[in-house]
Amino acid sequence: MQAQLKDLSMLLMAFFFAITTPAGIAAGSAMASFYDPYSPRALVVEGILNATSAGILIYMALVDLIAADFLGRRMSNSPTILQVGAYVSLFLGALAMASLAIWT
Repeated sequence: MQAQLKDLSMLLMAFFFAITTPAGIAAGSAMASFYDPYSPRALVVEGILNATSAGILIYMALVDLIAADFLGRRMSNSPTILQVGAYVSLFLGALAMASLAIWT
């Protein structure tokens, strides 16, 4: 094992990993009986959760994925035409995803 964790912590992590799905199903089933998806409170909570998850997704894409690819040594040592092509492809992909988001 690479993490060098103690046996108790490994057992606890395995337990919580195994219990999260059944606990989520139970919580969802319990909430389904009194949940009104069109109430103002539900709409606000849904909007906050959607905005939070979108922010996390954008951060992960920009900082962890794109920055690692575009600011690495391999890209900086590449020919200029390849760098321009990579940036154009990135922006065309972002434009396509934005148009899909507007279209749907």
